Amino acid sequence: MTFTTRFAPSPTGPLHLGHAYSALLAADLAARHDGRFLLRIEDIDQSRARIAWEQQIYEDLSWLGLSWSHPVMRQSDRLPRYRAALAQLSALGVTYPCRCNRADIEAAAGAPQEGVPQFGPDGRIYPGSCRDRSMSDASPDDVIRLNMKAALKHLPKLDFTEISEELGGQISLNPEHLVTAVGDIILVRRNMGSSYHLSVVVDDADQAITDVVRGADLFESTQIHVVLQALLNLPVPRYHHHRLIRDDAGKRLAKRDDARAIAKYREDGASPQDIHARLGLTPKP
Repeated sequence: MTFTTRFAPSPTGPLHLGHAYSALLAADLAARHDGRFLLRIEDIDQSRARIAWEQQIYEDLSWLGLSWSHPVMRQSDRLPRYRAALAQLSALGVTYPCRCNRADIEAAAGAPQEGVPQFGPDGRIYPGSCRDRSMSDASPDDVIRLNMKAALKHLPKLDFTEISEELGGQISLNPEHLVTAVGDIILVRRNMGSSYHLSVVVDDADQAITDVVRGADLFESTQIHVVLQALLNLPVPRYHHHRLIRDDAGKRLAKRDDARAIAKYREDGASPQDIHARLGLTPKP
């Protein structure tokens, strides 16, 4: 199988230094293995996605010296594929509709219990209020959740390969941790047709991604993705979760940090080599 990496931004704001770091690492890793570097546009949230931001992604990455295979995959074109994956999960009896809003979940969660986490990689851990509902009872206003405990009954021991220096090794998943500290994650969000977790595992498989390069903030989410890959009989890529790029005060960069947007550096006269140096990378000669 051809060594393949990808960069998968959402067109909901400007790319910042953290995005540049992730894209450059992924492209360099592919180049070192004579492989492919792909670009994917994660635009399932059409309420926030903008064509102008997507166009700027292409411009910023090209300015950095990156190129990628075409055509570019766009998640908004792939809703039938996500529906098929959801149907596959539902056939296993591991999904259910949920009508709870944020206030309902907060109220049902009750007072924190000592030693029991309140939040996991998918946000507040869902207390299971709708877990007994049937998919036949689903309405367009519901989200669809994964019944984690039921899902694990279908699965053998789970693990994945992490190749980063900081976190590297064979990572085994703990079933009890998945139930108590991850919980019943959302597979389909309201008015979106999918969720990040469901889409990313389907897309990575369909693009034959062998190595996923992304920030360390997504390390905990990888256990969700490995569960879904196993349930859907999809291959598990290797993972490289890299360090996060932070500002001088140690704060993690986000899209709201427009002053550190790649476009802003370009406007101020910076060169691609300046960006490499700012990120501690060695530019290609």
